[in-house]
Amino acid sequence: MKTPKSRFTLQDILFMEKAIELSIENVIKGGGPFGAIIVKDRKIIAQGTNKVVVSKDPTAHAEIVAIRNAAKKLKTFDLTGCSIYTSCEPCPMCLSAIYWANISIVYYSNSKSDASKAGFRDSFIYKEINLNPTKRKLPMFKIKNPRAFDAFKLWEEKKDKIEY
Repeated sequence: MKTPKSRFTLQDILFMEKAIELSIENVIKGGGPFGAIIVKDRKIIAQGTNKVVVSKDPTAHAEIVAIRNAAKKLKTFDLTGCSIYTSCEPCPMCLSAIYWANISIVYYSNSKSDASKAGFRDSFIYKEINLNPTKRKLPMFKIKNPRAFDAFKLWEEKKDKIEY
């Protein structure tokens, strides 16, 4: 669902201001220039800032941190009905996490091109994803093993599974 600029509410603008403020404060504190908030029923339920360097965790992007905080607060992995406001267009990892979390809408300010100009390598990853695994810069090799699919078979047969 696309939301045209003319349909942004004052609250949308204020939520984005909050995400941007988090990104600025985070740089001052020694983190990366990214901030995100998650909103449900027009209330902020979680926020996150980029903590990659300070936590030494390459997955600690603002959106991931916000998703983890929202899931913990709501006690669910399903964030259907939530919106995320993020200071920058999500990288491939964060975009995937947003989809996995079932977040309903994404609002962002800086673009992936802006991130690239600032020195972030998101554009490289976007290009790599589209390549055949054998053509990627990161060597990838498939090791065939007949037992590998056993876990999937068990999952398919599991009667009490919780799908996600």
